[in-house]
Amino acid sequence: MSTEAPLFLPEDRYFGPDSRQKDVALQLYQAVAGLPLVCPHGHVDPRLLADPDYQFGSPAELFIIPDHYVFRMLYSRGVPLEALGIPRRDGGPVEQDHRKIWQTFAEHFYLFRGTPTGVWLTQELHQVFGIEKKLTADTAQEIYDQIEARLAEPEFRPRRLFERFNIEVLCTTDAATDTLEHHQAIRTSGWQGQVRPTFRPDAVYNILSPDWPAQIEALSRVSGIDIHSYATFTQAIEARRAFFKEMGATATDHAALTPYTEALSAQEAEAIFQRALKGQATTDDHRRFIANMFMEMARMSIEDGLVMQMHVGSDRNHNALIAERFGPDKGDDIPIATEFTRNLKPLLNRYGNDPRLTLVLFTLDESTYSRELAPLAGHYPALRLGPPWWFHDSIEGMNRYLSSVTETAGIYNTAGFNDDTRAFPSIPARHDLWRRVACNWVAGLHVRGIVDMEDAHQMARALAYDLAKETYRL
Repeated sequence: MSTEAPLFLPEDRYFGPDSRQKDVALQLYQAVAGLPLVCPHGHVDPRLLADPDYQFGSPAELFIIPDHYVFRMLYSRGVPLEALGIPRRDGGPVEQDHRKIWQTFAEHFYLFRGTPTGVWLTQELHQVFGIEKKLTADTAQEIYDQIEARLAEPEFRPRRLFERFNIEVLCTTDAATDTLEHHQAIRTSGWQGQVRPTFRPDAVYNILSPDWPAQIEALSRVSGIDIHSYATFTQAIEARRAFFKEMGATATDHAALTPYTEALSAQEAEAIFQRALKGQATTDDHRRFIANMFMEMARMSIEDGLVMQMHVGSDRNHNALIAERFGPDKGDDIPIATEFTRNLKPLLNRYGNDPRLTLVLFTLDESTYSRELAPLAGHYPALRLGPPWWFHDSIEGMNRYLSSVTETAGIYNTAGFNDDTRAFPSIPARHDLWRRVACNWVAGLHVRGIVDMEDAHQMARALAYDLAKETYRL
C-alpha cells in the first residue's frame, strides 16, 4: 500500500451496510447536517475566544500535548509521556522539539484505527485543515508544515473558526471561584459569538483535598462573604450561582465518584464543615458532605432555574505513578460500576417531581442504561439522560446508548448531544459523528416499520439540535 494514501472519508460513513437503511440515513443526515452546533457542555478555555488575535501554537500543542484521548493511547503502547512533551510536576526533562513529538504521534497513529479519536482526528485534519493524505511516518512532516501554515492564517483564529463551524452557542466549564474575566472580555468586545459559562463547584466541596482551605479562601474573596460556617458557605455558593447566571450561565456541573445523595440536618452539615475547617474531616464526612451538596444544588436549581448536571462513575488518577509524576487528569481515569436507583432516591423523592428542576445524568457504566437510567428518566419529570460520555462517545457507544435507553425513556427524555471537549477544532467532527450515528439509528426504526418518514425527520432533528437547546434552556 502507498505510504501516501488519501484520507478515507466516504459520504455514507458510519451508516449500516443495509442499502435501504443507508439510503434513509443519508436522507435524514442531509436534512440535519447544516443545522447550527449547540454545545451545552464542554471544556474549551474561554481565553481562546476572549482574545481576537489568539493563536493555537504548534500542531503538537494543538493535537497532542493537551489531549489525554491522544496520549493515553500512546502511553498504553509504551510511549513515555515525556516523549510527547507532557510537562512533569518536578520540572524534569521532556521532549521540547514539537516536530519530533509530531513524528512520534504520526508513527503511532495506526493505534487509533477504529477508535472515536481516530475518526475525529481524520475528519478534523481534512475538513478543518485541508489535509488530503493519511497521517503516517512518511507524511508526518509534510502534514505538520501544512497545519503550521494554516494556524498562522487569520482564518484560523478561534473566533473565525467559531463562525466557520456554525456554532450557535458554546458553554464552557468554570470553577465556582472563577472571576469569569474571559467571559466578561468576550461580552465587552462587541463580538457576536455566544459563549456562556457553566458553574462547576467541585473544588469547594472536596473537603479532603489539601487545596480545600485555599479554595474556601478564594470563594470568600470572590463572593465577598466571610465563610466561617456551613450557612455562610451556602450563601457564598448562592451568590456565585447568581453571578454566573448574570453572565449567561444556564447550567451547573458536578462530578463525583458515585451519585449518592443524602439530606443532612443543619446541625450535621455544620459539624462536618467545622471539622473540615480544622483539617479533621473523615472519609465518611466527605462522602456525606458531597451527598448533601447534591441535595442543595437541586434545591438551588429549582430556585434559580439553572440546569443541574451530574457526571459520576470515574475513578480518577488511577495510575499512582502518572499522578505523582505528571499530576491529575492525564488519561488514567477508569470507569467504575455505579448504582443510581438507591443512591438518587433521596434527591428524587424530594425534588424529582418538580418540573422546575432539570437534572441531566451522565454515566460511565453502560450496564445502568436500560436497568436504571431509562426507567428513572422515563418516570421522573426532572430527569434527562445525557449522551454517551467519555469512553462511550463512539460509534458503537452511541448505538448501545440509543438502543438501550429509548425504548423505555424515549428520545425526548434525553438531552441530545454535547461534545464535552477541550479540543476546540474537533467540535464539528464530534457533532457530525453523533448526527450520522443518530440518523442511522432512526433510519433503522423506519426500515423496520416502527416510525414513518415524517416522524423520522423530526426525531433526527431533535437528536441533532432541538433536544440540547430545550434541555439546557438555550
